[in-house]
Amino acid sequence: MRRVAVIIVAVVVAVASGTVAQEAYPTRPVTIVNPFPPGGIADLTARPLAAALERLLKQPFVVSNKPGAAGAVGAQSVAVAKPDGYTLLVALVSISSTPEVDKLFGRPAIYTRDQFVGIARLNADPPLLVVNEEYARKYGWTTLKELVDDARKRPGEITYASSGPYGASHLPIEMLLAVAGLKMRHLPTTGGAPATTAVLGGHAQLWASPPALALSHIQAGKMRPLASYGATRLAAFPDVPTLKELGYEVEYYVWTALFAPRGVPAHVVQTLRDTTRKAMQDPELRASMEKAKTPIAYQDADEFKKFWDEDAQRIAAVIQKIGKVAEK
Repeated sequence: MRRVAVIIVAVVVAVASGTVAQEAYPTRPVTIVNPFPPGGIADLTARPLAAALERLLKQPFVVSNKPGAAGAVGAQSVAVAKPDGYTLLVALVSISSTPEVDKLFGRPAIYTRDQFVGIARLNADPPLLVVNEEYARKYGWTTLKELVDDARKRPGEITYASSGPYGASHLPIEMLLAVAGLKMRHLPTTGGAPATTAVLGGHAQLWASPPALALSHIQAGKMRPLASYGATRLAAFPDVPTLKELGYEVEYYVWTALFAPRGVPAHVVQTLRDTTRKAMQDPELRASMEKAKTPIAYQDADEFKKFWDEDAQRIAAVIQKIGKVAEK
């Protein structure tokens, strides 16, 4: 009995002092959930990140697309996943929207922000307001003013696309419509790539696109950028004015971040933080981001938490201002 007691005491002391070996991580494949369809900004970020993490941690990092409900379906699947570090989430700013929309409609939350632990912010880009080039020529939309003037004459006749109701590309359009006093029809889709397709196909005439998704179509003469949502002009589009330059007090960013479910062991979170920091310096990842014209805007967990809390408050205010909008 004395020997057993000594062993128990030794184990307790070892645990308290942190000398018991922690389980190695990772020892098997890790899934990164992208809650949007392939081809969008989350996908353009998640795939090079997964490749860089795989090179550093010597285990497969597999991107799994789970689109639906402006990212809520995929995000909810991670919120309730086993918190062991083997299911992660690459999410956009819209991760902050869903809890506020649920609150607005008085329904149970699909998930809450406190179900996630932020590992790092990866990038942050102001969207471009882009229009279908064919429609721009047909209606004379060479500037934002011309689009606004036309929209005032035809309330509810011009259609804009988005990645889903209250999603990352819905909010900025509604912000502009509110300050400009305009009314347009909303065509929600399931992500950035489908929204782009809707505009290219003429099913919608415009949307607030991440620069990376619009670039090739602008270069091909199929889309025309009329304004950007940032505080300053985008380096890749120096001739495109900001909304503030044009007299509209609107500023908005589409950011991408890596999350884990809350409850993941501290040493796993630290491993992910340290490795993600290194991954963002990976030459292949940086080349991919440069090719996509999506500048890296890295923030480690502590800095990102402060940013996310403040940004979520801004998003909540916008949603309250928009009010209840029919969701499809």
